[in-house]
Amino acid sequence: MRSPAALLTASLLLAFALPAAAQQQPKLEPLPDAPPPPAMQADNPADEPQVTITRRGEDKVEEFRIRGKLYMVRVTPPHGVPYYLVDQRGDGSLARIDTLDPALSVPMWVIKSW
Repeated sequence: MRSPAALLTASLLLAFALPAAAQQQPKLEPLPDAPPPPAMQADNPADEPQVTITRRGEDKVEEFRIRGKLYMVRVTPPHGVPYYLVDQRGDGSLARIDTLDPALSVPMWVIKSW
């Protein structure tokens, strides 16, 4: 004969298992098809940099503009080592930078402009 504790344990397990087994599975329906991806906007030619190349004396000067705003000037003297004038703050003042790949480059993006 089994011990009363074993019978009690078995009856408790059965009492908890029967309602779970008696539940009906929910009726599943297929998901609708996914909507098509949004149409990609065509590239705006105004977002492409416009480069103007001129000569000042013996120096080759390249001016880079986006939407008509000057943001960088590359000056290549006759000895061939270029330097850059860059508008770092977006206020129109250009600062000289000898290389565009400094050891520490802090990202500066325009978030909103009006």
